[in-house]
Amino acid sequence: MRTETLWLIVLGCAAATFVWRALGVAVVKRIDAHGAFFQWITCVSYAMVAGLIFRMIIMPESELASVSMTTRIAAVAIAFAAYYLSRRRLVAGVLAGGFSLSAMAAWFG
Repeated sequence: MRTETLWLIVLGCAAATFVWRALGVAVVKRIDAHGAFFQWITCVSYAMVAGLIFRMIIMPESELASVSMTTRIAAVAIAFAAYYLSRRRLVAGVLAGGFSLSAMAAWFG
């Protein structure tokens, strides 16, 4: 491929990215972050994370299947504690659960 073609591809990708960002900036002023639609999105995201966590505890696959049920449940308990201690921040709970599961699996495994 020629150098000019590669530069056109890079510039085209950058332009496409900035077009969507500009549209986002233009539309964001009309969005109510506390409206019913965003509350629904929040509920769906919490439900998806809860479903994935439940599946990981009850029906683990691959390497997670070698970790005991007690360790998996303890990691979830730590994740819930971090979630509530961080004033209901989902990221804190997910990170605490992931790190604690990794640490306990390495320590007890």
